[in-house]
Amino acid sequence: MKLKILALAAVAAVGAVAIKPPATAHHAFSAEFDANLPVRLGGPITRVEWINPHTWIHLENNDPESTREAGPWMVEGGTPNTLLRRGINRNSLQLGTEIIVTGYQSKDRLCDPTCRANGRDITFPDGRKLFMGSSGTGAPRDGSDPTEN
Repeated sequence: MKLKILALAAVAAVGAVAIKPPATAHHAFSAEFDANLPVRLGGPITRVEWINPHTWIHLENNDPESTREAGPWMVEGGTPNTLLRRGINRNSLQLGTEIIVTGYQSKDRLCDPTCRANGRDITFPDGRKLFMGSSGTGAPRDGSDPTEN
């Protein structure tokens, strides 16, 4: 009887591992973004993805001071928990909110279907500026990260 229970437990464990959803790969900053391609983007938030390992903020770049292409951009931020600890939450990232983001463009510079960047700072309409990135993943130590020495 004990042998049957152990066999069933083993089959259940193997089955649970086999149906586990694939993990999303986490990457270093330098694998995807270029520290020599700084960006300034500004415009209304069009979508927010609170997913691990990175939050994504989508915006329509229409900032006259922007350093990059007008149009749709998706900006990678830290993990949802990291952003929450820094004061960025679902209520502060409402669709239509005009924001300014500084950061770094993707190495591939492709904008089809959407340009991509890694966000460092986000500035809200009331002037509040918060750090949304992570130098711990290899992003440039540019003084934005309050945890840097």
